[in-house]
Amino acid sequence: MAERAVLPRVAPFLAYLFFIFLADMLGRLGHAPQELRWLYALKTGVVPGLLLYWRRHYTELAGFALAARAIALALLTGTVVFLLWIQLDASWMSIGKAVGFDPRDDGRIDWRLVLLRIASAALVVPVMEELFWRSFLLRWIDAADFLARAPRLASARAFVVSVLLFGIEHHLWLAGMVAGAAYTLLYMHSGSLWSPILAHGVTNGVLGVWIISGGYWNYW
Repeated sequence: MAERAVLPRVAPFLAYLFFIFLADMLGRLGHAPQELRWLYALKTGVVPGLLLYWRRHYTELAGFALAARAIALALLTGTVVFLLWIQLDASWMSIGKAVGFDPRDDGRIDWRLVLLRIASAALVVPVMEELFWRSFLLRWIDAADFLARAPRLASARAFVVSVLLFGIEHHLWLAGMVAGAAYTLLYMHSGSLWSPILAHGVTNGVLGVWIISGGYWNYW
């Protein structure tokens, strides 16, 4: 049972990483970022497709049972993480150089690309990443039968390892660790994966609006 539960939570995340790796490799081969934007559109189709294909396996997402207080806390947490994210951007707080995602053509914003990017970042990525990092990895570190493990029982080791790896996954590694810690604490406190998903979605959604308002494309 536990082994069958792993693939639906890991495969969408690995597919997401594959497209990031592919874009990086093509960039190293001389392809300009503007030429590789089609990869994001492809990723936006593949990852949700996998999530939909395995949707019946996500028992932790059955029903949305967050109380008003839990919803308010998730919204507040997501907003605070956003505010910290755009501050924790010093050179020593980053890994490599961010290429970003520029939706402009000849100086004009392609709003189709903008909507695609924000929809993916705010609606798809939070579900995909929270299924992997919080629901799977956080609990799997402590127990192979992770679905039977209550989030509030996560050990200090599981918390630290998952937060460190979540941070390293991001260009702004310190901001990523702060976000990972916040989302994990929400999950442990509420016991519902919808709580970090909601907070994560708010962070990414507000970040997207901020990026567009000021043209901070490197944050994408």
